[in-house]
Amino acid sequence: MKKLLSLILASVMALALLTACGGGNDGGSGNSGEPNTNTDQTEFNVISGISALSGGYDDNPVLNQMMENAGIKINWETMADSLGEQVNIRLSGGEYPDAVQAVGWSNYDLGRYGRGGTFIDLTPYVTDPEIMPNLSAILAKYPQIKAAITQDDGKIYGLPSAEMMGTAATGAADDYSIHSIQQFSMINKAWLDDLGLAVPETVEELRTALQAFKDNDMAHKMYGADAGSTIPMSFGFDQWCWGQNIFYAPFGLTNWSDVCADLRLTKDKEVVFDCVSDGYRDAITYYHDWYADGLIDIEVFSQDDKQYLAKCAQGYVGVATWWEINELMGEHAADYVYLPPLKGPDGTCTVTIKSAGSAVNSGHLSITKACESPANLLKFYDQWYTGENVMQLQYGPIGVYFNEEKDAEGMYVSITDDEARAKYNKSAGELKSTYEVQGPKLILSEYYTDVFHMEDRALQRLEDLQNFWFKYVEDFTFYPVDCVFTEQELEDLDLYKPDFENHVKEQEALWFRDGGPSDAEWEAYKQDLIDTYGMNQLLEIYQAAYNRYSDAE
Repeated sequence: MKKLLSLILASVMALALLTACGGGNDGGSGNSGEPNTNTDQTEFNVISGISALSGGYDDNPVLNQMMENAGIKINWETMADSLGEQVNIRLSGGEYPDAVQAVGWSNYDLGRYGRGGTFIDLTPYVTDPEIMPNLSAILAKYPQIKAAITQDDGKIYGLPSAEMMGTAATGAADDYSIHSIQQFSMINKAWLDDLGLAVPETVEELRTALQAFKDNDMAHKMYGADAGSTIPMSFGFDQWCWGQNIFYAPFGLTNWSDVCADLRLTKDKEVVFDCVSDGYRDAITYYHDWYADGLIDIEVFSQDDKQYLAKCAQGYVGVATWWEINELMGEHAADYVYLPPLKGPDGTCTVTIKSAGSAVNSGHLSITKACESPANLLKFYDQWYTGENVMQLQYGPIGVYFNEEKDAEGMYVSITDDEARAKYNKSAGELKSTYEVQGPKLILSEYYTDVFHMEDRALQRLEDLQNFWFKYVEDFTFYPVDCVFTEQELEDLDLYKPDFENHVKEQEALWFRDGGPSDAEWEAYKQDLIDTYGMNQLLEIYQAAYNRYSDAE
């Protein structure tokens, strides 16, 4: 009965989506394969993601200059939280902006909205040097990039993005993306030193430290914060660089969520879901006790990144996760050190890597059928595909994040952390997050030798990955983010994936907060994922897509 109800609801949702996709303006050419020659529209509405520290894009000097160059105006609607959810609701309801930016669509999402007619086929534009001279030249030079953004139906529904920044820059023999491990955990060593404790190496040692942080109210003792304000440990539940996933390593997994939540490719090239593993159950059960004892922030399920940043910058938090220490901990950063992945109760410590990063992705800019003059808008986005422009979109304007004058090698040099603090009262990381524009940024590896020097903090992170975090990675296998799916597979993913991911996430949070699961609950949960939420069908789809990808290499 539950499965039947789920199928009925999914069918209704799919019908609503197709109905929404069928009406309204199709931009003249829709997905006919021919470019729309209409050039009347010069004002566009774009929904975009922003970083947590960004104030929006209205006053961004780089974007404003690009708009002036293209002869257009963009009305930006930006949001840092729930972007994908909000955009999905609007598109499914037939409320279309001209373009959606920085959502991070998967190939599944792009194929779903593209085949349904919501996103237009960009192929005739990205290959036209009159419309997009910069991007068309890149695609001609690197045909593998075009292949990576082309869907199974032969069409392109999103502009290419990639940050080809890898560990080879440190001299490493193997090149892994800077995004390979997204969460760096950190601990306040000044608090540990005051308490006479060493940096923990096991989960039990960390628990001892957290209890001492709480019992001695270390934020109050060391920083003069209000009495009782100490938060031993905080994160954002299932968040990107500030989630709890790195703390699952002591139980045999780090369940990153690139392609589908909890999906992982094993060393034997088998697709599995970590959310049904015994280690996953053990981790949730174990950390519930920490939460129940007040060692984990009570707001981990509800806080947004701005609230989290504020707590950490004010010195309330003893242990946290983020991209780097300086950006999160502000003036207290010098008191923190990286906390290594911990050994579990049985000595286990397993860290996996994720697929995001240097793999080419096409999920950060799509144009909807509401756009009357796609060519005009794409002339604006074509400017993103130069080294100097993407440098400024990624980090900040010349004269702010980068020195006005190039060095002796003809390269731009970024501001140092000390210079950023002296000039802007921000760390270099905070300054970057303030000016960074999220969207279809294709940062080719050659830019780091021809246009601008890789920032010191990026080099440091790559060195940290290579010399510190990778020591805990035994298997460097990952599921590729650029796998493509057949039309039937997309329909089946549309049927099962949303409910599957939502159910797993809700159940994980429930058990983490309330305790459990019992043996009976655990067995019922696993069976329910099969009977009601299509786990076996999802495994078959992702395995088939990976096999095709592997065979084509």
